[in-house]
Formats: sequence, structure tokens, C-alpha cells
Amino acid sequence: MCAALPYKKGLHGIDPYIPGKRLEEVVQELGLRKVIKLASNENPLGCSPRVKEAAAAALQSPSRYPDGGSSELKAELSRQTGLRPQQFVIGAGSFELIAFVAETFIGPGDEAIMPEPSFSWYGTVTKLQEGRIIQVPLTEHRVDLDAVKREITDHTRVIWLCNPNNPTGTIFTHGELSRFLKDIPPSIVVAMDEAYCDFVTGEGYPDTLDWIGQYPNLIVLRTFSKIYGLASLRIGYAAASEETADYMNRCRQIFNVNAVAQASALAGLKDAGFRETVYENNRQGKEYLYQAFEEQGLRYIPTEASFIMVRTGQDSETLYQQLLKEGVIIRPGAAYGMKEWLRVSIGTMEENRLFIEALRKVLKAPEAAGSLKG
Repeated sequence: MCAALPYKKGLHGIDPYIPGKRLEEVVQELGLRKVIKLASNENPLGCSPRVKEAAAAALQSPSRYPDGGSSELKAELSRQTGLRPQQFVIGAGSFELIAFVAETFIGPGDEAIMPEPSFSWYGTVTKLQEGRIIQVPLTEHRVDLDAVKREITDHTRVIWLCNPNNPTGTIFTHGELSRFLKDIPPSIVVAMDEAYCDFVTGEGYPDTLDWIGQYPNLIVLRTFSKIYGLASLRIGYAAASEETADYMNRCRQIFNVNAVAQASALAGLKDAGFRETVYENNRQGKEYLYQAFEEQGLRYIPTEASFIMVRTGQDSETLYQQLLKEGVIIRPGAAYGMKEWLRVSIGTMEENRLFIEALRKVLKAPEAAGSLKG
């Protein structure tokens, strides 16, 4: 009999991350001609034309290694934010950057606090480092910063925060965060995931990049996957103190971000017009969905992100399967402990209308009607 292999203890109890179904997969499985995907919060308008030009140019030299320091991208980020290039860490999307935070600061037995429900990857990377997860329930679908503070112990190393929060789309304000940060010991890292910050329409959203100089324990994480439309290229950045960025960069593989991704992100940063178009599409789309939900008497959570949570009154997994048959891919809320909720990405106006038509149809079905009465 072979001896058991020495798998890392942190791997026990971790479930692999399950992304939303791919369009091609649904088309093949169900034989549908038209399928829309509103499950993964992807940019429905694609990416800037400038990005496509930059990506094509970068592909002309595939035999050359990319810039291991992403120097041009850091220089542009510095120009736009006022931070120094040495304060940035470039990673293969938010997933890798979140992992860098855990690798830098969490060890066996250390505690990391996170809201629940929120982005599950925070818990995964904490477990991989053999750390302990402390979950803090949301209050009325919002991150409760006071409740987070109450969970701090001598073993706390990282506090994971998502603003806007995924999956609820809610935010905490400048004032709330300011009071929170003042009470956090400087030895505890506050990792602020702002993947959806570019979609915020409400007032009071904090400009956390301005606070890094005041709070060296603050790390801000942002991605090019959402408003820039570069999800397939896997690129994002962390902004922090120079010392923290230096230590995080020691976790990074030298060529972790490819040349096409770097060139595309740089071009995207320089196209403010495209970002404004995406922002406006998202704003109009959520207003349309609000109205459609209200007409059907469905409860929803007002969102500051590129997705909306809506309560249907029936099991989300069942409704997910019914919507699949109608050619609409959404995210069932059961994965977040919200069994009667759906998370739907805001798409183009045509996609939003198709989703609402499909939702009305499946909610009128006999099995759905019975569930709603219950």
C-alpha cells in the first residue's frame, strides 16, 4: 500500500471555485440558438477599440518575455492616481492579488475576518495559508464595520472588505470607513477589494487611494476585468505603501502578467470615453431592472455594482435551471446562503429585456406559482 502523500493541511476543506457556466457549454448542452450570459459580471460592451489595437500590436512579438515589472502600466497608474510607481503590484486579476495578500501576511493559526456573504476567494486563500476564517454576517445586506471590529483579537492579521460588496452590491461610505480605519491597530492589514468601484452612482463612496499615505496597513485591490472589459486577459493591481508593495512583489512570479494583458490595460486606462459609456449603460440597465422587478412585485437590493440581487420567492437552483432552458445564464443565490435570491449581471438593454421576459415566463409556470404561495 502506498503511503499517503503529504498534501498541505490548508487544502483540506477547500471547495474548488466554480465559475458561471460558459455560453458555449449551455448552447451545446441544451441545443439553443441564442444564449445570454448574465452570471459572471462581465462587461456587456466588451472592451475599448483602443484595447483591441494595443493587443494586436503586442501579439507581434510573442517570442519575447513581457516586462516583468509592468513599468509602463505602473507609470500610467502613477500619473492617474498620484501614487508612486513603487506603490503598485500588478497581478493576474483580483484572484492573484488576493492570494498575494494572504501569502504576505497570513500564517498557520492566524485569523482573517471577512463579511458573509462576500467574495469566497478571501476564505480560500486564508485556508491555503492554514489561517482561520472569522465570518461576520451582513446587516440588512450591508457590511457591518462595527461588527467586524468586535471580532478583532490578538490573532487577527487581515480584514477582508469588499466595497461594493459581492454579491449584494451595497457599499459603506467615506464616513463609515474613516471611523473604522481609525480604530484598527496598525499591525492589522485592511485589504479593500474595489473590483466594482467604477460603477458606483451613489454619494459618499470613499476614495481609498488617497488614504494609503495615512494608513500604511491599507491595501486597495482593483481589476481591469469589469469596466475595462479585460476579464479573459487576467490583470489587475494592488495599491499600497511602498514597503507593503515590495513584500507583496516577493510573492509574485517574475512574468506573471503577459505582454498582451499589460498593453491592453494601458490602453484601457487611457480611454476614459469608453469607461463612461460602460458606466452609463450600467446605470440605465439597473434602472430598467429596478422598474421591471417592481412591476412584478419582486424585492431587490439597490446596487452600486454591475449586478443586482433579486428575491423571487422560490428555490434559486430550480429557477436557475428553468432560466437555462430559456437561454439565460444567471447566478443562483444558494451559493451565498440566499436560497430565494438570484444574482443577475446587468447586460445590454436587449439582454436585460430578454432576461426579464424569461423571468416572467418561468415565474408564471405552475411549479413557480406554487413556490411563491409558500
